[in-house]
Amino acid sequence: MNTKILYILFFLGNFMFAQTELKHEVYFDTDKYEVSDIENNRLLLFIQDIQNQDIDKIAIYGFCDDIGSDSYNLQLSQQRANAIKSIFSEHEIDNTLISNVDGKGEVLLKTINTVDADVIRGLNRKVEIIAYAYIPPRPEVIKEEETMESALKGDLKVGDKVVLDNILFKTGYSEILPESMETLEKIATLLKERNEIYFTIQGHVCCTKNTLDAVDRKTKKRNLSEARARYIYYYLSRKGVSKKRMRYEGMRRKQPLGGDPKYDRRVEILVTRIINEDDK
Repeated sequence: MNTKILYILFFLGNFMFAQTELKHEVYFDTDKYEVSDIENNRLLLFIQDIQNQDIDKIAIYGFCDDIGSDSYNLQLSQQRANAIKSIFSEHEIDNTLISNVDGKGEVLLKTINTVDADVIRGLNRKVEIIAYAYIPPRPEVIKEEETMESALKGDLKVGDKVVLDNILFKTGYSEILPESMETLEKIATLLKERNEIYFTIQGHVCCTKNTLDAVDRKTKKRNLSEARARYIYYYLSRKGVSKKRMRYEGMRRKQPLGGDPKYDRRVEILVTRIINEDDK
C-alpha cells in the first residue's frame, strides 16, 4: 500500500468519526455553589442526552461574577465546577471521561449600560460544560466471553457467580435496555428449570465515588444498585421462579469490573445453596 493511499484512508477515518461539541451552562445564585432544582433538572436532561452519544471527553469550567476578591472568586468557581462533577458521578457518568474540572474565577463585567449589570452578572455566575462527541459513533469492540446460558447450564456450586453481561441497564434507571429483554427471558427459563439452585441477585452501579450508590432518577433515591437487583427479582418471579429460592441486594460500587462503564451497570447471580434430589 503506497503512501498516498495511506493518507487517504487516514483522512477518511478522521472525517467519518469527527468530533462535535455539545455544550450546556448551569447558573448559580450569588455566593452559592449548590445547584438549584430548576438548574438540576436542566442538567439531568443534558446528561441524558450525552449518555446517548459516543463521548470522548467532558470539560467542566466554573465561573463567578466580578464582585468579590480574586481569591474568593477562584475558590467559589472551583466549588461550582466540583458540584457539577459530583452530579455527573451520581448519575453514572464515567469519571475517566471528565478531562477538566477547573475554577476559572471571575468573568469581568463588559457593559456600559448599568441597567443591564445585574443581568450580565447573573449570566456570569455559571458552570460551562463541553462534551466532545463522535458523530457518527465509533464501532464497538465486542469481547468474547463464556455465555451466561452455558454458565447457568453448567456445573454450579455454592459461591459461584454468574455475571449477566448482556443484561444492560439504562443509565440512571433500574429498567433494562430493550435489547436485553430477550436475554432476560432465556435466563428466567433456565433458572425455572434449575430449581435446585438458590441464589442472590446482586445489583451494581458504575462511576460513583468510592463505594457510593447512584441515584435512581425515577425515585430520586440513592439506591440504584438495589433497584436494579429488585427489578430482576420481580421479573424472574413473574416468570415462575420461586421467591423462596431468591433474594436481592444492592452492592453499590464496591466491585467495579474495569473497562467500559456500561458493564458495571450490571446484575450478578450468586449461588448460595444447592438442593440435592434427595433433599427435595
